[in-house]
Amino acid sequence: MPRITVLPHPDCVPSGASIEATPGTSICDALLENDIDIEHACGKVGACTTCHVIVREGFPSLAQASDNEEDMLDRAWGVEHLSRLSCQAIVAEADLTVEIPRYSLNHAKENG
Repeated sequence: MPRITVLPHPDCVPSGASIEATPGTSICDALLENDIDIEHACGKVGACTTCHVIVREGFPSLAQASDNEEDMLDRAWGVEHLSRLSCQAIVAEADLTVEIPRYSLNHAKENG
């Protein structure tokens, strides 16, 4: 089973984490299932950028982003060429290392 290493983030996972992920699940769902409270204001439908992550390792294992995801990423804070919406990035068989950016465009953190 692939592992997702989450780099430290002061709000979501201060010490970082290493979790197992089921292939075929989104990065967002894998994080949420392991009590890593990543924002997902649109309900995980790819209509916002609050679940933006930067895939530091394992990026090539992810399917290519859709045009809609690419359009949404254009609005994300701190976007890089390794950026993905975690709700749209589906875990394959490779291990991943992800960074949750410090800020999002959300002015208030969503609960649940």
